[in-house]
Amino acid sequence: MDPAGLIGIGVAFVAIFGAMFLEGGNPVSILIPGPLLLVWLGTLGVGMAGHTVKDVISSFKAVPAALRSKRPDASATVDTVVGLADRARREGLLALEDATRTIDDPFLRGGLQAAIDGTDPEDLRTILEDKIATKRTVDRMHAKYFADMGGYAPTIGIIGTVISLVHVLENLAKPAELGHSIAGAFVATLWGILSANVVWLPLSSRIRRISDLECAAMEVTIEGLVAVQAGANPRLVGERLRSLLPPEPESKAKAA
Repeated sequence: MDPAGLIGIGVAFVAIFGAMFLEGGNPVSILIPGPLLLVWLGTLGVGMAGHTVKDVISSFKAVPAALRSKRPDASATVDTVVGLADRARREGLLALEDATRTIDDPFLRGGLQAAIDGTDPEDLRTILEDKIATKRTVDRMHAKYFADMGGYAPTIGIIGTVISLVHVLENLAKPAELGHSIAGAFVATLWGILSANVVWLPLSSRIRRISDLECAAMEVTIEGLVAVQAGANPRLVGERLRSLLPPEPESKAKAA
């Protein structure tokens, strides 16, 4: 599990409420039901208006996976493919039939099974590339939904502030209550900006980044499967696939 998403959002909330506490404020003072309801529920509503119900449901279902997801280990995939290439060259492609039952990666497993079944190399590449394109499209939709929410939230917060200020102006005859009322009026703006920049926009970026990493690993898998199907030299397959991977950090490379 890559904890960057959860840690990042948690650190941001700690920094915000910690700064409020250090300045002598009371974090409980911004937990006002009206602004909270307006900003969070209102943002959800306008976000839903620009998408379908299915989009909204699938987007929220993608959140736990994005926050808990670990970075795809493309190096492990390369090692697996090189092993498959070596065995296919020695024993033939059909000898890999039993390997499809031990591979955990569904994309690699499905592609290998298609190769064993005799799918034309060009057709195999097209099928797998179409799967990647479909995944990328769905992931981009999820990311856009939360990016849209991040765009709407500050404006919804301003609407809440205007509503509260109208109420303040209606009660100018009560000067003793003005300070508290004006402070409460700006709470909606605070929650609008906070929710956009600490929750919705980071979620959008996280989903997009995880999608890019997963799709990149899948593209490496395609190149490996095509090479295995062609009976390529395992050593050359390994060199070719590793050339597609980003360079390892220097400390990790020395440890290896």
